[in-house]
Amino acid sequence: MAKGNPALMKPLTVSADLEAVVGKGPMARGQVVKKLWEYIKKNNLQDAKNKRNINADAKLKPIFGGKATVNMFEMTKLVSKHLS
Repeated sequence: MAKGNPALMKPLTVSADLEAVVGKGPMARGQVVKKLWEYIKKNNLQDAKNKRNINADAKLKPIFGGKATVNMFEMTKLVSKHLS
């Protein structure tokens, strides 16, 4: 039986900006990313031409450091700044 990464399961405090998108914390990092993707897909924010890019709306811009578009790998790094 494979064990999950304990760092991904540890509940973390979610910033107010991130809370507006994923809901109230504390939340595990994996759960935050899952809810973030649910929000992105629900609001059709994935770029149509390049699926690796996410187009920020008003709620995501503060999380993405004010950037209008980020790629999915950069998104993970930016979200980490909103978890403690």
